[in-house]
Amino acid sequence: MVEGKVVAITGASAGIGEATAELLAERGAKVVLGARRPDRLEALAARIAAAGGDVAWLVTDVRSRADVQALVDLARTRFGRLDVLVGNAGIMPVSPLDELRVDNWDDMIDVNIKGVLHGIAAALPVFRAQGSGQFVHTASVSGLRTVPGQAVYSGTKFAVRAISEGLRQEAGPDLRVTIVSPGITHTDFGRTMESPELKARLVELRDRIAMPARAVARAIAYAIEQPADVDVNEVIIRPTAQA
Repeated sequence: MVEGKVVAITGASAGIGEATAELLAERGAKVVLGARRPDRLEALAARIAAAGGDVAWLVTDVRSRADVQALVDLARTRFGRLDVLVGNAGIMPVSPLDELRVDNWDDMIDVNIKGVLHGIAAALPVFRAQGSGQFVHTASVSGLRTVPGQAVYSGTKFAVRAISEGLRQEAGPDLRVTIVSPGITHTDFGRTMESPELKARLVELRDRIAMPARAVARAIAYAIEQPADVDVNEVIIRPTAQA
């Protein structure tokens, strides 16, 4: 069950992270929100608190190991423990390799891969000490199959899946590891894109067929609410209209 669990969420200020925070709080979880935009975090926390939820938040850049450690520490200080870490922070400045947007490549590696690793480094010792805990990592259907323009982004999501599966195999009987791989979702992913042609194509596709972020939040909640001896290893969720 979700009620009473302490759940920290990175990338919580918008999109899938925001929807997950709201849904889990509605179901009785104590949520600890981390993201880079304080104004959005504060507004989200205020909405959750106004609805009677338990919430804390901290400006968190997952590229910084110290920031992610501070988020985990906040959960333990405020609520006494951490039951779930949702490693959701991610960016998608996709572009054809020929455009040589090397800075964007570096950013995707730092946020999408190293951000997940920083979460593992912060939460794994806590979960070991508690004898329980769950990692939920947001990957992507792009981590199953790549297409032109998404080579580096797909590479980061392939990496998230590989790291998560390795973690699951090492975790033993007391910890759970879940990969959630969404298809196209109605978020503001276009905000980080600099390739005009690709951005226009993907934003048009999003506006035409994307599923709501809350659909992915429900998948995350499903994995969390299972009994302690049931580990939902991977959920692939996409709009029915997506090829």
